[in-house]
Amino acid sequence: MQPVVLITGALGGIGQAMCERFTAGGWAVFGTDLNASALAALQAEGKLAGAQAADIRKPDACREVVAALLASRGRLDALVNCAGVWREGPVESFSEEDFDIVLDVNLKATFFMCSASIPALRQSKGAIVNISSDAGRQGNRNAAAYCASKGAVTLMTKALALDLAPDGVRCNSVSPGDVETPMLKFQAERYGNGDTAAYYQELLAKYPQGEAARFIQPGEVADLAFFLCQSGARSITGADLAIDCGVSAGN
Repeated sequence: MQPVVLITGALGGIGQAMCERFTAGGWAVFGTDLNASALAALQAEGKLAGAQAADIRKPDACREVVAALLASRGRLDALVNCAGVWREGPVESFSEEDFDIVLDVNLKATFFMCSASIPALRQSKGAIVNISSDAGRQGNRNAAAYCASKGAVTLMTKALALDLAPDGVRCNSVSPGDVETPMLKFQAERYGNGDTAAYYQELLAKYPQGEAARFIQPGEVADLAFFLCQSGARSITGADLAIDCGVSAGN
């Protein structure tokens, strides 16, 4: 029987790479994001077997997405939480609006999508992969709210792994460094003070490769998440796997 994966943030850079990787691997991919017409276009391209637009910051919306998936596909074998946003700035001037959107999208949506998916994943003895960040493993300057959200995702994933292990459900997180996506472009344009090239160089300066430093590619993150959902990874649960060119290894 064809396995089924649910991917949140399916329209993002990492999310679309996930859709392509799981589809290429023979899975039926059900995607969710905010934009219904863009999801329909992705489905028309053959990258999605099904989709439902939703604001997954709301627990009821998470449950509705899973219900729609089960109504159309009948099973759920993996959940990959890719939805995420970035905001940065010093804590003393950070707005409540920015704090709420970072915590709601990065953490709350991930928590309640897991909650909605767990009953079906127990039936299939499936897997959860939560996309965290190097900022969930170490502090990043000027990004306290984002670090708080991703640190919580990483530790929540470990707690879920313990809770779900008796049911045969595995739960892991993947923590990329800076990934070459539209979100990274948004960061540079919004916070680069008009000099996106300098912003990118500042990010790359923290990588140990020196002049050879590069941004992570979305497909690399998708390959790792895909592996974690396979039977060959059946002994891996409760892990947080870095894919960051060594940036979180230490100085």
